[in-house]
Amino acid sequence: INAGLAHSQKVCFADFKHLCYKMAYFHELSSRVSFQEARLACESEGGALLSLENEAEQKLIESMLQNLTKPGIGISDSDFWIGLWRNGQGQTSGACPDLYQWSDGSSSQYRNWYTDEPSCGSEKCVVMYHQPTANPGLGGPYLYQWNDDRCNMKHNYICKYEPEINPTAPVEKTYFTNQPGDTHQNVVVTEAGIIPNLIYVVIPTIPLLLLILVAFGTCCFQMLHKSKGRTKTSPNQSTLWISKSTRKESGMEV
Repeated sequence: INAGLAHSQKVCFADFKHLCYKMAYFHELSSRVSFQEARLACESEGGALLSLENEAEQKLIESMLQNLTKPGIGISDSDFWIGLWRNGQGQTSGACPDLYQWSDGSSSQYRNWYTDEPSCGSEKCVVMYHQPTANPGLGGPYLYQWNDDRCNMKHNYICKYEPEINPTAPVEKTYFTNQPGDTHQNVVVTEAGIIPNLIYVVIPTIPLLLLILVAFGTCCFQMLHKSKGRTKTSPNQSTLWISKSTRKESGMEV
């Protein structure tokens, strides 16, 4: 992990198309990356820079950023690269917004531009504002809305990962464990569903249970067999004792 990387989470949601996301935040400005570097970093892990399909996904990302930047953690103002960009020369302001596209190939038309954005010109790559301490501008606080910026600027970034196709995998619920002052990579704890877990535990134990039943049955059979053997010998012993006593009495009569 880069020494300047203060927080990095990869979080999967069972209730949001099973998609996974990762927030990469760097304390030191010198450790932050350009748009292209962020894009390559996400793709090297099998993901892509964040694309947003609708307002629900936008709100989901906002809640993750709010959790990541809770009071006391020490994260300062810092924007995050998302996967929207414009390829080509500067265009007139009227046509410019239509030229932006998602780097992961998404056809989503959802946009959440800040007031008077995109400004276009030499600014071709898009960030999600995260400047909680900045004074509000004409469009309100500089939080979570989008702004186009020069692609060589240094920012944090957000990756997005498609769900793995594995229908037998347990459903995961995500819990954040951020603690104030934590300088290490955040831990994401997953909790598997109860029913899938029971299935995974019971099925492998069936052969063992059968073996125990066979052994128990064999033991019971042997004990029952011995018990019957003892019952059969008892009358013989009693008859033998009576027979001996009879012979002695006969001798005395003679």
